[in-house]
Parts: sequence; structure tokens; C-alpha cells
Amino acid sequence: MSLKSKNPSHSFTIMNELVLPNDTNTLNNLMGGRLLHWMDIAAAISAQKHCNRIVVTASVDNVSFKQPIKLGDVITIEAKVTRAFHTSVEVRLDVWAENIPTGGRVKSNEAYYTFVAIDQGGRTIPVPELVPETTQEIELFDGALRRRQLRLILAGKMNPIDAPELRALFFKE
Repeated sequence: MSLKSKNPSHSFTIMNELVLPNDTNTLNNLMGGRLLHWMDIAAAISAQKHCNRIVVTASVDNVSFKQPIKLGDVITIEAKVTRAFHTSVEVRLDVWAENIPTGGRVKSNEAYYTFVAIDQGGRTIPVPELVPETTQEIELFDGALRRRQLRLILAGKMNPIDAPELRALFFKE
């Protein structure tokens, strides 16, 4: 079965949220769990746009918290599919925090999420390929294979010797 390849720009999502008191901890910073929830939603939307199917979260990795997000900030979550594998897609997320009164805007977080496409019976199904077009898309696409192999090794689902993209990190050749 051949699946139509998709342009990466079709799998791009921008989501905005206002940080309200119920979203914060005792320091008036956005709770990390709330942000991860919003990021999961934005990433799932991008993955579903690409796959044109229901997707489920398979993994979350490389989440970095660079700057706290404060009460009253507006966050912008940018989610984009970086690569499609057989039944899964990788989505990169960038999170920006903006203080509207001051006009300050900082990148606060980034992460990679992986989703698996499923059919109505909950079985995995093939996803369309992704054809990168810009230099940045090609870099993210190429890096996705290394990130995938590392994810699988860390999860105990792949032996490092079977990861050609990462072999030099684990073995002297």
C-alpha cells in the first residue's frame, strides 16, 4: 500500500494558551505538568493532520525547561512533524512565553513527542511519508532517525549494535 507523501507545512500547528491562576504553582509559575498536557495536545493535532488518522502518544523525550513561564503570560506552542516512520511520526515542539504588557518574548521549552497512528480497532497502521523541503526541515528529518534509535535503545527495544546512526557512540570501530 502506497501512502501519499505530505509537505511538512501541512503538519504544522500553533496553539496559544493564557496562564491563569489555576495553571500555576505556589511561585506563580506555570506547572510543568500543565505545560506537558498542552504540548501533548498541540503535538497530537500536528500528528493527526499528517496521518489523517487518530494518533496516540508513544513517547515524550528531550523536554527541556529553559525559562519559567509566569502567571499572565501567553504561551505559544509550535508543533511540527519532523519525520514519519512506518506507523509513527516524530513531532518537534517549541514553546514561547510572552508577557503582553512588557512585550517580552522568550523561548521557554522544546521537546520531541512520538505518536503512533491507529485504526478504529486500536491497531497500528502505516502513515504517509514526509518529504522535507527546507534546509531546517532536512536537518530535523535527518536527526529524527538518530533520536528514534536513541529512544528505542533507552527503552530497551533496540540493541545499540543494531543502531547504525549511533553505533560510534557505543562501539569503537
